[in-house]
Amino acid sequence: MAAPPAIPRRGLFIGGGWREPALGRRIPVINPATEDTIGDIPAATAEDVELAVAAARDAFTRDGGSEWSRASGAARAKYLNAIAAKIKEKITYLALLETLDSGKPKDEAVADMEDVAACFEYYAGLAEALDGKQHAPIPLPMENFKSYILKEPIGVVGLITPWNYPLLMATWKVAPSLAAGCTAVLKPSELSSLTCLELGVICEEVGLPSGVLNIITGLGPDAGAPIASHPNVDKVAFTGSTETGKRIMTAAAQMVKPVSLELGGKSPLVIFDDVADIDKAVEWAMFGCFFNGGQVCSATSRLLLHENIAAKFLDRFVEWTKNIKISDPLEEGCRLGSVVSEGQYEKIKKFVSTARAEGATILHGGDRPKHLSKGFFIEPTIITDVSTSMQIWREEVFGPVICVKVFKTESEAVELANDTHYGLAGGVISDDLERCERIAKVIHSGIMWINCSQPTLVQAPWGGNKRSGFGRELGEWGLENYLSVKQVTKYCSDELYGWYQRPSKL
Repeated sequence: MAAPPAIPRRGLFIGGGWREPALGRRIPVINPATEDTIGDIPAATAEDVELAVAAARDAFTRDGGSEWSRASGAARAKYLNAIAAKIKEKITYLALLETLDSGKPKDEAVADMEDVAACFEYYAGLAEALDGKQHAPIPLPMENFKSYILKEPIGVVGLITPWNYPLLMATWKVAPSLAAGCTAVLKPSELSSLTCLELGVICEEVGLPSGVLNIITGLGPDAGAPIASHPNVDKVAFTGSTETGKRIMTAAAQMVKPVSLELGGKSPLVIFDDVADIDKAVEWAMFGCFFNGGQVCSATSRLLLHENIAAKFLDRFVEWTKNIKISDPLEEGCRLGSVVSEGQYEKIKKFVSTARAEGATILHGGDRPKHLSKGFFIEPTIITDVSTSMQIWREEVFGPVICVKVFKTESEAVELANDTHYGLAGGVISDDLERCERIAKVIHSGIMWINCSQPTLVQAPWGGNKRSGFGRELGEWGLENYLSVKQVTKYCSDELYGWYQRPSKL
């Protein structure tokens, strides 16, 4: 593998400028594909969070909000479009940083950066459209009153984002929150912060007003927790593990602070025996769980196969899986890179060994690829002979590991699909479109895919239920996440209201 390029040394992006963390501590950046240290990032603490929140609060209220929070949506849209244009200019560089930081194949990283630019452009459009939605009238049954709606930014928001899609997951929150007129403190995962820090550079380049977006990096307990509990943060939006989501909810509840949570998943993909093209279904099953190294909250990691096609399907599944190019993620044609860290690598291996110990069969994979002696690489893994009591069926792995169960009837498939505490996504593959629509209605999830898995569209709502969290990102729903609805009602009659008797004149 080639020696990694030099990584820019950044500070914390607070109040439109750069500063070292209060305690001067930094966290090493490890390239997970080589295990080399390639740089470092600042390790923020509660003192740094104080400065970032103060900068965001100042930006929200400065000049009565005229500079940002009460500016027109069209004015904010100009900045969002400018950020999108800069992202496009730097796609190759940003994708390289993302690959070095996270281990994902460079082709995936390039696609991520394209999605980042598209997301900023999309919310620029919604920011402009927001102007036309103000003062929307409310029909009333009486003539003496007129009522209308204002949509206002919630305030200062804390955005805490994960390591699997570092800049893209941050953008899902940054773009709509800024479009709404909020100001923000972004805290990306300490495992992959490089591209989020580069977003600070882009904000400087486009002249984003100081303090509108602040970016701090560091460990969750030191930098994330103080955001969730800060009295001057008006809302917290979090994507990550269910356990961390619970802690954020608890902290926010002390101040009755709204939260939106996009948490874990253990999503099903149900494949019926009427599929004419087995290979097409196999590829979607692979994409549903092996894309991005399986480090996807919505991964369809529980594969449900009709008994009539199970044997044939699994034979083809193994053949296709053996053909995946696992390599240095910077190599041309790589389709499976490393997982993000040594800790995640060991966690995935533990899941596989536990499944084996509980009686499951490792049909394929589960080990380090023989041709890669360094890096946190793990083969795509297919596990069969799974019971519903096993850990591999019930818990999120967040790696390229799929478990398989066989079903006989549609009702059994639905029961198995819903046998989870999670409810983020699900999929069904069948040539019977009426059956697909029927299944889509009865699987308990916020997202359903028909004859595919994992398409993610900025225009469509994203989020789950049960222990996968609540609230929706993307689409118009993503913007609504950061808006407060105000009712304004006026009395329009020249007459007294007439509830109380007028005092008599002397």
